[in-house]
Amino acid sequence: MISLSGLFSLSFLDAPKVTRWVISKNGSLQVKGSTNVNTFSCVISNYATPDTITVVKIKPSDTSISLNGEIGLNVQNFDCHHPMMTADLRKTLKAKEFPKLYIRFINLSRLPVLLTHHELIKGWVEIELANKTKLIQVDYKIYKDAQQIIHLIGNRNVNFTDFNLVPPRKLGGMIQTNNLLNIEFHLQLKNLNY
Repeated sequence: MISLSGLFSLSFLDAPKVTRWVISKNGSLQVKGSTNVNTFSCVISNYATPDTITVVKIKPSDTSISLNGEIGLNVQNFDCHHPMMTADLRKTLKAKEFPKLYIRFINLSRLPVLLTHHELIKGWVEIELANKTKLIQVDYKIYKDAQQIIHLIGNRNVNFTDFNLVPPRKLGGMIQTNNLLNIEFHLQLKNLNY
């Protein structure tokens, strides 16, 4: 027969482990692509909206970690370091009609150890762009620096057409943007559980 205190300790052991990471200032999102003429890199820097990502390990035996949280970025803040290219990207991404790009965090393949060297982990996110949402697996690098800031760097290739977007063309089609884009986001997080 199990005592009441024994039931309490068993249920406590089975309780989900919840950690909260607060998104700090200085996050960024970078998009890299190419045309038939050159390459380009566009960035939204200094993401500073105070959002929280909740990290949940349901059972001690689970390897997969559930995440809950999102970031919303203003598409109008993309800067390609060239005015015409910046305007073309914003127009292609329908910034006026759909001003926000959302990244919603779903899970990590395992709980990170959070050491000072990069760990490689996979995870799933939903990206919503131009009113189209796509579930995407992301390759993460994650580490903690000397100031106890957690760096979460996600990287994935996507296509314009994944979001029903047509890659921009210029000069009567002589300059064509390739369909493939590389997206990298870098978030700086603080663990609220300390």
